[in-house]
Amino acid sequence: MAQTAQTRILIVDDDSLIRLDLRGLLEQMGYAVVGEAGDATGAISSARNLRPDLVFMDIRMAGDLDGIDAAATLTAENLAPVLLLTAFSDLELVQRAADAGVVGYLLKPFSEEELRPAIELTLARFREYRALAAEAADLRDQLETRKLVERAKGMLMQQLKLTEAEAFSRIQRASMNTRKPMRAIAEAILLTNQVAT
Repeated sequence: MAQTAQTRILIVDDDSLIRLDLRGLLEQMGYAVVGEAGDATGAISSARNLRPDLVFMDIRMAGDLDGIDAAATLTAENLAPVLLLTAFSDLELVQRAADAGVVGYLLKPFSEEELRPAIELTLARFREYRALAAEAADLRDQLETRKLVERAKGMLMQQLKLTEAEAFSRIQRASMNTRKPMRAIAEAILLTNQVAT
């Protein structure tokens, strides 16, 4: 129960009775329901304000946007994983949900026995997605740093007639002496050269 109490959930459905029933079931299971919304626009606004760990979202709701549209926004803004709750299972909706970045999909009616695994799997998949996204961003940053250092190194080699090892050593030494990352040193070298030319 301790694990579930930390999980903060937002419920989005245009039927207030379904929201009430789901809230009761989730709270009985030990989850914290931090908010409710009755349409997709309210879902987006509530998720931005409440920062839930998980959003339960119905697909078909009144308004210009449906649950999948809202899920796409929540995914794009990296706010929370979405577990779609729907009575519809046609392939077009499933494909739209996948394209929108929906992490979980559960058909109504569902039981408590189905709900807990769906919640936990959705949360686990979202954690994996975030870890992979962070790793990819770190790799992109490392690659960009390497490119900048290579360009700065080449510039030092050309201007000061240094060997590759000497140019790299200068950048490395400047990084240690100024306590700035090598990327910042490389950017400064490149910027200095642009101003000078």
